[in-house]
Amino acid sequence: MDGSNIAVNDVFYIKHLTKQYGDKVVVNDINMELRQGEFLSLLGPSGSGKTTLLRMISGLIEPERGSILLGDKDYTNIPPNKRNFGMVFQQYALFPHMTVWDNVAYGLRARKESKHVIKEKVNKYLQLVDLSHLAKRKPRELSGGQQQRVSLARALAVEPTLLLFDEPLSNLDARLKDLMLTEIRQLHKQLQFTAIYVTHDQNEALFLSDKIAVLKDGHLKQLGLPNEILNKPNSPFVANFFGYTNKISDLVVQDDTHVVGEGLSIPLKVGAIDDAVGTKGHAYVRPNAITITEFENGATYETHCKATVLDVRLLGGSTEVSLQLVHGETEDVIVANIPRVLSFDIERGKDVSLHFDQESVVFFPADRVDD
Repeated sequence: MDGSNIAVNDVFYIKHLTKQYGDKVVVNDINMELRQGEFLSLLGPSGSGKTTLLRMISGLIEPERGSILLGDKDYTNIPPNKRNFGMVFQQYALFPHMTVWDNVAYGLRARKESKHVIKEKVNKYLQLVDLSHLAKRKPRELSGGQQQRVSLARALAVEPTLLLFDEPLSNLDARLKDLMLTEIRQLHKQLQFTAIYVTHDQNEALFLSDKIAVLKDGHLKQLGLPNEILNKPNSPFVANFFGYTNKISDLVVQDDTHVVGEGLSIPLKVGAIDDAVGTKGHAYVRPNAITITEFENGATYETHCKATVLDVRLLGGSTEVSLQLVHGETEDVIVANIPRVLSFDIERGKDVSLHFDQESVVFFPADRVDD
């Protein structure tokens, strides 16, 4: 970004960051790095520690131990107003008595920039977020999406070394959220700012990020490229969080591409199984990876098992079918998502044949549990 005096090769390092409240450790020995221009999402459920981690990085919370470095510079004990980090909040945090223009100018004035610089940068960033025509309005006269764009312009205007987002879209409806996601993505491509983005929504993280850090109970469970985490989650928790929500229990590794149970054989992609033949465990399957062959209008699919229809729901442009899968003494209830609305009634209690897409199945040994 313009105005940055950071060398291209400088890297943000987060080393052993830990935060504890009483006996509860909410962030536990987190380590990661972020290169200039990269977009990192901190992803996890409520209580995973992602917002606490972000606030330690911003300087709003002091860590018990650990450090925040940019190249050779240690930011750990630098006050928040001296870090040159920008922040976009969930609640917008706009000054209600100020105009849009003055809100965006606030950080520049606090840094005692010249009137010429303030005017130039405020106009530039209002134009980038398409709000120049609303510069004289007050926040109360804006929609939620417009207020969040003001907050984004204000954070960008100071041209920060690092831009931090604290679940910025959680208050917006689905349509506005999609628009803001596209806008943030386009601005990042254009300006190449370095960013850390907190969210509980894996789709937001996948759409925006160069890297994703998945957190649970204060621990970093997996850090990697979006495709790496999506295609090869390293634990049942990460798999479930990324949409592998069907669990098929009590299976055994047959060979390097199949796990089996009584009357059931599930294929996996080559390289997906590192476990020895005979290893017992569970498969995790995406709902959209299950094809009910009877509903495919004559298309031919290999049958991997039988199941019984329990319930059917229409979800906009798709159909969700709950199924009971019985293999041996094990009963699993799984969900198949058919990416269209079926034009006929599905009889509950009907026995059907299932086919699994091997690209959307993962397997973990029975003794592999998340800490």
